[in-house]
Amino acid sequence: MQKREKVKKLFLIILVLSFTACEKNVFQSPTVTPTSLKDVVALRLNFRFESDVPAPTTVVPPQNTELKNDAIQADFDQTRSPETLEKTLPSPDKNRFLAVYRKPEDVPNQYRLDMYSADGKLVKKITPNGLAVQFPDSIVWSPDGNSVAFVGMIRIGQTAILQIATPTPTPDAPIPPTAEELAGNANVDVNSNTNVDANSNTNVNVSPQNASEQPKAILTLRTEQVYFCNRDGGDLKILTQNEGKIYYYFVWSPDSTMLLALASTNKDWDIGQYEAKTRTEIFVPSGRLRIVEKSGRERLLDDNATRIQPVWSPDSSKVAAAFDKDVRVYDAVGNAPTQAEIPLRNPLLISSKSYDEIKKVEANGGNVNAVVNTQVEETKTLPDENMLVSFNPIIELKWTEDKLLYLQTAYVREFEKSTDNVRSYARWHRLLLSPQAIKY
Repeated sequence: MQKREKVKKLFLIILVLSFTACEKNVFQSPTVTPTSLKDVVALRLNFRFESDVPAPTTVVPPQNTELKNDAIQADFDQTRSPETLEKTLPSPDKNRFLAVYRKPEDVPNQYRLDMYSADGKLVKKITPNGLAVQFPDSIVWSPDGNSVAFVGMIRIGQTAILQIATPTPTPDAPIPPTAEELAGNANVDVNSNTNVDANSNTNVNVSPQNASEQPKAILTLRTEQVYFCNRDGGDLKILTQNEGKIYYYFVWSPDSTMLLALASTNKDWDIGQYEAKTRTEIFVPSGRLRIVEKSGRERLLDDNATRIQPVWSPDSSKVAAAFDKDVRVYDAVGNAPTQAEIPLRNPLLISSKSYDEIKKVEANGGNVNAVVNTQVEETKTLPDENMLVSFNPIIELKWTEDKLLYLQTAYVREFEKSTDNVRSYARWHRLLLSPQAIKY
């Protein structure tokens, strides 16, 4: 009888254990490690820091390459002699050229744009009289060669054309003024055609008869905004509508669908210029990072400002920016975009101590390997940053491969007198990115 009870209890134990095992297999999700970082949100990225590595050799080609076109220069010399051709910017396939020029009546640092073919024939005049192109060095062709982005604002001496229909405010923008408020602060031409027909000039073969026609009026603001047109100079439209903000830097995503931009407020711009002037330094603005789509939709990525130009991941899914000794990575796409901060102060402190000591030993002809071997024990406490000459902020980012993000640290000072410029202790490091395992 007792034996039967023991068998019965053993059977029940086995049954419970079997059920538990089945329950684990049924209700616990297995995990998988994605092979592409595009499938992983920024918040779920792993990273490994490697210091003092060789400089990256594979980089994204510049998007605003300047190439002098003699045929376009000849057209200006022969038929447009009062105007001054400043530069010509070729499309990636070099079949289209942007002509950046000025008229005699234009004030300094304000320009105009026309589109030319490679053989020097005018395809289309792009900018209307009231729109002044600013920051010509920031003009960029999209990688696919189908779009151009540039900065523009109201031309000095012209009356601003203000949009009566209030635009949708961006997360960091104040609520736009009403039509009545605008009318009280500026001369508003209510009957002006401020909205360009988006389909009127798209992908058209412009004939010589209408190539030189003056473009239609378009919305202009008192501060620098981002504008867009296609490879034929048509479909001109304003992408940002934030009065009081200055858009001064932007770069196309590798897939040519979005712009990554930096913008500063008027106040911050003026303060930065004043402070740089008092130090006799070259002014480098600080801006807040945002993504601007071709539709004009804009998403602010960070409330903190940076002076360092942000970069795209090669697959266009993410963005990286630098803030002093830290790197932040943001999702560029997705319904629930995330961001991740990668704090690098401590790794940079440790690597800088090693770097400084190695340089001292090298200068004295000592054994460098002996210094490297002693670093393991000494990393238990962080060194004093005031004692390290190579401990400097991040000055540049390069995202060369999906899983390789390079960063350069250095001490840099640029002055109005270039002979006083200082650039020292430039060092390249990199982050090896990898995805965390996710449940499915």
